[in-house]
Amino acid sequence: MRKPRDFDAELKALGEKARGLKSRKVQQLGELVIATGADALDANELAGALIVLAETKEAGKREAWARRGAAFFQARARRIAPTTDRHPDGPPAQPSGAQPASSRKGAT
Repeated sequence: MRKPRDFDAELKALGEKARGLKSRKVQQLGELVIATGADALDANELAGALIVLAETKEAGKREAWARRGAAFFQARARRIAPTTDRHPDGPPAQPSGAQPASSRKGAT
């Protein structure tokens, strides 16, 4: 006979995982605000800017913002990358999720 599943334990584990992911998301958002210098803005200014961003439907503006954000993260990754990860005779290491520059150029 198979052992019955403990649905309560599985549900509890999923709830804990969800709380952990939400906590990590909030922490990363705070780190992003600090890294961009947006922590110097008043909370009302920051909220207003985010509302305008969320309400913007113009694809051109959103794409430009996305490119600028990607450039920010790439520049930041290059600044904080330890020198031991770099290979002098090979291409530079890409952070997880980043695409090589050659594959991005045609994707515009």
